[in-house]
Amino acid sequence: MNKRRRVPAMAPEDRRAALIAATIPLLRAYGAAVSTRQIAEAAGVAEGTIFGVFRDKATLLRAALMSAFDPLPAVAAMAAVPSDAGLRARLGEAVAILRARMRDNANLMAVPKDLMADDAGFRESMMDGRRRLLAALASLMEPDRDRLRRSPEAAAQLLLMLVAVSVHRGFDEGGDFADMEDEEIVSVLLDGLLVRSSPTPDQESPC
Repeated sequence: MNKRRRVPAMAPEDRRAALIAATIPLLRAYGAAVSTRQIAEAAGVAEGTIFGVFRDKATLLRAALMSAFDPLPAVAAMAAVPSDAGLRARLGEAVAILRARMRDNANLMAVPKDLMADDAGFRESMMDGRRRLLAALASLMEPDRDRLRRSPEAAAQLLLMLVAVSVHRGFDEGGDFADMEDEEIVSVLLDGLLVRSSPTPDQESPC
């Protein structure tokens, strides 16, 4: 009779990473109501395994949230935007990157605040992530600093707010911004809201 081969035990860090990876899609689907049983089944482990790695369910959910909101993939993608592209093209790519990230995580914004309230490290991690995204946006605008009315850092904050409003329903109660295209978001930042007639050749922006 053939004996079933034992699966080698995972190192604690590998088990932690596997549990986090299994939790993120469940957290997006069910919010904080997701059960440890669902997480264990998705990860293919016994439910008790979770508590050998994480102190409690809230600790695991916070770790999953930090992983989901990890800014490094978006920062790396923005760093790869060609520096020789025009300002509008660079910002258009950045907006597409940020909106994709925010849409993936939109449901996570509804996770109860009390899950995060008692964890200063979690709050600092989220703030640090926002700072990194803003720095990456500012870097994209830096070559055109002299053409901007505000600093790249200030412009980055405005652009991030526009992107957030276009994605998160909590910021857009009337739904007026849900149909904005990436190019329109960039245009609102660089041109404002006034409708302009088609520019003559000498008025065209080299952005």
